[in-house]
Amino acid sequence: MVVITLQRNKCIGCNYCVELAPNQFQMSKKDGKSILLHSKDKKGFFTVKSNDDIIFDACEKASKACPVNIISVKNI
Repeated sequence: MVVITLQRNKCIGCNYCVELAPNQFQMSKKDGKSILLHSKDKKGFFTVKSNDDIIFDACEKASKACPVNIISVKNI
């Protein structure tokens, strides 16, 4: 299972996550910050749990590319 977490309020809108993992991330037209698609918000932490291990590599690249380190990706 892949667990992806985004701290959206700290996003600076660089767009790297969308470029590297477009199936999981999208940029908001309202505020220019990243959106983790199909996520649940819990006190500013947006989380997705997926059984699709194929998304791990793209999300891990997005996590490493993020200049403010607000994306966490775990394969459990």
